[in-house]
This record gives sequence, structure tokens and C-alpha cells, in this order.
Amino acid sequence: MKIKKGDQVIMTTGRDKGKKGEVLKVLRDEDRVLVQGINVVKKHQAASQTSPGGIIEQEASVHISNIALIDPKSGDATRVGYRTEDGRKVRFAKKSGEVVDV
Repeated sequence: MKIKKGDQVIMTTGRDKGKKGEVLKVLRDEDRVLVQGINVVKKHQAASQTSPGGIIEQEASVHISNIALIDPKSGDATRVGYRTEDGRKVRFAKKSGEVVDV
């Protein structure tokens, strides 16, 4: 998977198209990701000893095909490629050619 936790991504389709956020969690088995502030749903939660319950808002997962990495140079959506630099495999933005990994 070319998207990792902590990446800045943009939503390319759906009701949240154009919104930007940070990847909170990658669900590899399901090809889905959790992105901060994107695909926020309301969940009805029963009260328990630790929480009062009620209606809470939380992020739901989004399919990996519906998001794109944000190019660090231009801020637009870009695809991700791999290449070797200094003997290391690094990710780079295909639009600008800039390395994404730190």
C-alpha cells in the first residue's frame, strides 16, 4: 500500500470531495483508511461505566481508491511511486518528483 499513517491526503470522490486530512489508521486487509475529518458519521452509543452515551461523531473508513496523496510542492493530488536513493527505497510524488518520506 502506498499510503501510510501520517500522510496528508485529499478526498477525490464522494460527499467529502476536496477535503484534506491526515491518515489516522491504515486497514490493510480491507484496503481502507481512516482520515481525520473525512467521512464523519454519527454513532448512537449506549451509556456505560466509562462513557455517558449519546450521539457521538467519529470518522468511518474510506476505500483507498477514493483518496490521493497531497503533493508536498504544489498541494495538489498526486500519485505515488517508488525509487531508490542512497540505497534506500523511498516514496515520491509523481507530479513533482519530490520525495515524500522523511
